[in-house]
Amino acid sequence: MTLRGRFAPSPTGRMHLGNVYSALLSWLLARANNGQWILRIEDLDRQRCRPQFARQLIDDLQWLGLTSDAPITYQSQRTDIYIDAFHQLEQQGIVYPCYCSRADIMASRAPHRSDGIVVYSGRCRNLTSEQREILARERQPAWRIVVPDCDASFTDLHYGPQQCNLARDCGDFILRRADGNFAYQLAVVVDDAMMHVTQVVRGNDLMPSTHQQLFLYQALGFPRPQYFHLPMLLSPSGRRLSKRDLDTDMQFLRLHYSSEQLIGHIAYLSNLIDRDEAISLNELLSVFDARRLPGDDITVG
Repeated sequence: MTLRGRFAPSPTGRMHLGNVYSALLSWLLARANNGQWILRIEDLDRQRCRPQFARQLIDDLQWLGLTSDAPITYQSQRTDIYIDAFHQLEQQGIVYPCYCSRADIMASRAPHRSDGIVVYSGRCRNLTSEQREILARERQPAWRIVVPDCDASFTDLHYGPQQCNLARDCGDFILRRADGNFAYQLAVVVDDAMMHVTQVVRGNDLMPSTHQQLFLYQALGFPRPQYFHLPMLLSPSGRRLSKRDLDTDMQFLRLHYSSEQLIGHIAYLSNLIDRDEAISLNELLSVFDARRLPGDDITVG
């Protein structure tokens, strides 16, 4: 099977340097193995995602020379597919309604290590039918999946063997929010599986999600992909870059760099080249060696 990588950003604002870094590295790791690279727009969150941000995101990637090898897909157009997967899990008897607070429900968004990982207590797992009926009069439930008390493991292509206990380290996680939106964990697994993604490249702050996603791959009968987690780009204060950092967003970067200068800058930060200088995608691909990527996170000074 041809290796297939992907970049799957959320259109909640202009891309920043960290997003571009992830896009570039995912493209390089796919192309270096004669693979394909596809783009998926993760616009499930109706409150935060905007079509104009998606259009700008695509334009920024094209400016860099990063173009998808397949038609661009949008999660907002795939609800029926997520419903089918959700029903498959329901039929296995491993999904239950959760009536807990909005703070817990927000944990259904893509969990980054720096945001703090909330492990659900399982409070709603064993509610009686009567208790659920009473709670249902007060609020719409979110829906969680029961995880077993067992160890799970995978080997990351960059960081090596990883292990956790699903019950203790992950807990029952959300598949669908109370507002009807499907959660990150379910949507990303279904999409990657159905789009034949064989290599997932992303920041190491999403490493904990991998165990939950691999559990869903198994439950849904999908073949698992390989994972390559990247060191994070951090601000001088040590926090991960965000779309609030205007001096690293693409509007600023496109004003101050050419596309080849920006590619070279990211390659230099990533230890892929020895000097901070302009380089084309093809030139960088010809010298690309993933073994040069550092293990420690990278401070952007």
